[in-house]
Amino acid sequence: MSRLCKPLVVLALAAAAAQAPTAARAETVAITGGRVFTVSGAPIDNGTVVIQDGRITAVGAGVAVPAGARVVDARGKWVTPGLLDSASQLGAVEIGAYDDTDDSQVEDDRITAAFNVADGLNPLATNLPVTRVEGITRAVVNPQAGKSLIAGQSVLIDLAPVAVPDPRAIVERNPVAMVAVLGSRGAELSGGARGAALLRLREALEDTRDFAANRKAWEGAQHRDYPLSRLDLEALVPVVRGELPLAVQVNRASDILAVLHFADENKLKLVVLGAAEGWMVAAQLAAAKVPVVVDPMTNVPRFESLGATLENAARLQRAGATVLLASFDTHNSRDLRHAAGEAVAYGMPWDAALRALTAAPAAAWGIADRYGTLEVGKDGDVVVWSGDPFELLTSAEHVFIKGSEVPPDTRQRELLHRYRKVGEPMPPAFRQ
Repeated sequence: MSRLCKPLVVLALAAAAAQAPTAARAETVAITGGRVFTVSGAPIDNGTVVIQDGRITAVGAGVAVPAGARVVDARGKWVTPGLLDSASQLGAVEIGAYDDTDDSQVEDDRITAAFNVADGLNPLATNLPVTRVEGITRAVVNPQAGKSLIAGQSVLIDLAPVAVPDPRAIVERNPVAMVAVLGSRGAELSGGARGAALLRLREALEDTRDFAANRKAWEGAQHRDYPLSRLDLEALVPVVRGELPLAVQVNRASDILAVLHFADENKLKLVVLGAAEGWMVAAQLAAAKVPVVVDPMTNVPRFESLGATLENAARLQRAGATVLLASFDTHNSRDLRHAAGEAVAYGMPWDAALRALTAAPAAAWGIADRYGTLEVGKDGDVVVWSGDPFELLTSAEHVFIKGSEVPPDTRQRELLHRYRKVGEPMPPAFRQ
């Protein structure tokens, strides 16, 4: 490269970095006077939350404000931890109908369990800003089933804006689960019968155990081949060892029980996704201590979920099951708090709904040491709401992720400001 070109490259890189969205530098912030819902204890009236260097350093009533801190007046407001969507395709799907922007699934059945959504994430996806301004600060991104009943590996991300659009920059935990589909979809992928799907899954896990025990012999061509690829077998080893959860998408009550029996027989760490008829086997789910990820808005019956009801989350919670709330969506993940409000309207206690969006998923996904409650030492994921976050007219007035307040700007907001006044001349690009 010539001496003339080098400065130009440096200038180009600097310009690109300047134009990239960046999170505000972490500062000392004191959120004062609000009704603070720590989740770990009783609400604190007229409470203060102090965030320093990205972490919570003080929570309580009568907490002193550090010198030089930025003060956020939360009088009359509600303060909660940031919310977590436990099942989404945020950052992995931009336009669902356009394959070039969908990196959530593979159609090649040679590599399925090894498929990880992390490398295809787009930190600049427009669905991230519109979601985080609604108070959702973390999310689980799941792969979707392609041609195999093992869809691949999920990751957990934070939704803070980044300076460089590196997919790994937003990944918080990788992997966070292995995703499989059973029920009617699993049957479809396995020749048409639910029993065949369980048989294939059992074979995959048995082969994985055999591979882990006989890898040297296999590498030396002294052992039989496996239907799964080496990459898939390696990816499944943490699952059979009970180190990585197997998250199974299933809805029918009988299918849920079959999965519970299967996980018990194979000593698996299980998470149930969907569970539209979960309330029908709530006692068994509670006894198994299996986290259940549900969309509280699911109430349209299908052949595999004839018992779907808006009371599902409430009935599961009442039975003692660990309930996590999720959108199972990309573009409408931002509406998750309103869905939680529906769960409350249909019988779920308000504090249980908040826990299902904060502390419960933090524990299920392995980040409870730094997220999920407003406690000293936890990451500064804090939201200041104009009122009850589960009410439709409530807005998130301040959203902090790891101590930095995220900007309120979204593409939707920009379009609103651009076209809100009727009668103004159209922008040049749209003139006839």
